[in-house]
Amino acid sequence: MIRKTLNASLLAALFLATPALAEEATIGRPIEGGSLHEGHLDMVAYYVPVDGDLLEVTATFAPKAGGDPLRVVMGLANSDSVAFSIPGHPGSLYAFSRSGKEVTVSTEADTSLRADATMP
Repeated sequence: MIRKTLNASLLAALFLATPALAEEATIGRPIEGGSLHEGHLDMVAYYVPVDGDLLEVTATFAPKAGGDPLRVVMGLANSDSVAFSIPGHPGSLYAFSRSGKEVTVSTEADTSLRADATMP
């Protein structure tokens, strides 16, 4: 009985510790938009080709409860990826990755993210 309870507790802890993919959008052409609406923020993103092989990705985050939007602009080379949380909204992780001419944007809900975390 104790072993069965321990196994069930371990399994539950693993599911709680793993971030759940909430939403994903793939942008396949310049100026084509993608949007995510999970959590407390709405996000719209698009890209345009820039110097060399970079794609300039622009993402705008708007709080659903109102307030000023936040815009992030980044250059992604092929096979680049980046993930971050938005100040004031540490419970969501936004990830951007590029493969060829496609940019995939996703959001994950992760309760282990903390605003005061430091890099090792």
